[in-house]
Amino acid sequence: MTGSEVSPSFRLAYVPGVTPAKWVRIWNERLPDVPLTLLTVAAAEAPDVLRAGGADAGFVRLPIDRTDLSAIPLYTETTVVVTPKDHVVAAVEEVSVDDLADEVVFHPLDETLEWERRPGLPAYERPATTEDAVELVAAGVGLLVVPQSLARLYHRKDLTYRPVTGAPESRVALSWPEAETTDLVEDFIGIVRGRTVNSSRGRAQNPPKGKGTGTGTDKDVARAKAARDAKAKRKPGAGASGKPKGKGGQGKGGQGQGSRSSGTPKRGKPRRRP
Repeated sequence: MTGSEVSPSFRLAYVPGVTPAKWVRIWNERLPDVPLTLLTVAAAEAPDVLRAGGADAGFVRLPIDRTDLSAIPLYTETTVVVTPKDHVVAAVEEVSVDDLADEVVFHPLDETLEWERRPGLPAYERPATTEDAVELVAAGVGLLVVPQSLARLYHRKDLTYRPVTGAPESRVALSWPEAETTDLVEDFIGIVRGRTVNSSRGRAQNPPKGKGTGTGTDKDVARAKAARDAKAKRKPGAGASGKPKGKGGQGKGGQGQGSRSSGTPKRGKPRRRP
């Protein structure tokens, strides 16, 4: 960050279906003096929001136009079909795209999946949003294929969902303006990637002294090793010379060399009287 007098803050955009709560909690623990503001944006609008400076970073759905934007892919979502609970699709564990060929499948204008060929029969018109499409599914006039997180976001008690095989998948990524990779952006990248506070890549980490000069860290390691080697040579081992082993300084048997070395006079034979 530059030396601005304005208090630092961090603006994080995210698209529907992404839950940033875990990362926000870690941010608040590590940087309590830097407030984090959350902004919900439509998936199609997220890249333009970042380019325009409306957010410092954001969770987006790939693919996006990466012109002027950096992006780190994070995870891939399961694709599901949203259906009424009493529909025949709800009776199986999963379906394929071909299984939906005779079903009306909605494709909202804000669709997040990229299809080469859309499945099912087309609806009379395309719903404006995914949420609108869910309402139409609840009315029993069609089905909807979406990333699983969106099925959970717009969940209704009268609806359920099943995995769909052969369908495209949605990838979620962390993105930010390439020219604005600030220290705070680096901090958030570290949190999302699971780095600890003491990570070697954390900017709060102090660099080792003498790095690259051969006079600091390398010599310290060499001295420590030499000291350990010298100490190991001085340490008595099994059968070491000179020093008796055993409790109280006694040697093996308790009355061997330890007893004679304690100063007790050697007892000889008594002299005969003349």
